[in-house]
Amino acid sequence: MKTPRTQTSDSGLRGEYEGAADDYVVGQDWHAYTPEMHDRWRRLHARQTKLVERHACASFREGLARLDCGQGIPRFEDANALLGSATGWRLVAVPGFIPDDTFFDHLAHRRFPVTRWLREEHELDYLVEPDVFHDFFGHVPMLLDPAIADFLELYGRAGKRAMAMGALEMLARIYWYTIEFGLVREHGGLKVFGAGIISSAGETVYAVTDAQVLRLPFDPVRVMRTAYMIDKFQKTYFVLDDLPQLIDGLVGLDFGPIYRTWRDVPPLPAGECLPDENPIPFSGARA
Repeated sequence: MKTPRTQTSDSGLRGEYEGAADDYVVGQDWHAYTPEMHDRWRRLHARQTKLVERHACASFREGLARLDCGQGIPRFEDANALLGSATGWRLVAVPGFIPDDTFFDHLAHRRFPVTRWLREEHELDYLVEPDVFHDFFGHVPMLLDPAIADFLELYGRAGKRAMAMGALEMLARIYWYTIEFGLVREHGGLKVFGAGIISSAGETVYAVTDAQVLRLPFDPVRVMRTAYMIDKFQKTYFVLDDLPQLIDGLVGLDFGPIYRTWRDVPPLPAGECLPDENPIPFSGARA
């Protein structure tokens, strides 16, 4: 693998797509990572681990410890041995962003796409596109939790119907506000489980300690109606009572009528609290 600065021809995003399979899977090419890249990973891992110890949920902390990936960019094949025996998932390397239908198909078959390139030195604090650190450090520990593992498969299966009904954006908000930017109640406080938060030093602290942030109880319909921020910290976070609530709140939910009712209605702005809603009071972060 060359240093992955090649851009796609149509999106302008990074990733070397030449030679990828029809499902966008490529080889990780672990031996192509340079000593500088491994050092960058170690520094990112060390910095985020300090925040994880205080702000991440127990499942994330336990999963990260089991992966034991602090010494350098991990080999996906090593993680697959652990994931396969624990929850039946495996990682597949991809060049970067992949089409929605392909992403859903991977998830539906318990394959989690992980970008293979690593951010550069000047991007340590902020990165718009997901890289191997975001995907692996942020997502893979939670794949060891049975509730998250089952939810992601169900989410992948739901993608086809959402696309057919023109409601992909609504379904995508479920993923965004949970798997990427989700919070969960734990031991009387709020903890992080979303990868978009937990792979960002700034947002990890902001999401659970900023008194001005709007934090709402998890409600799947409200989530599907809420716009989100792509290039800045979120203005709204949704809070689960526990991780199994992800499945309990969605299994049996009839998405068809929800899509038909709300797909053509402009989403609620991020950070907007409705008159009948009761935001979760800020009581300070708890260790």
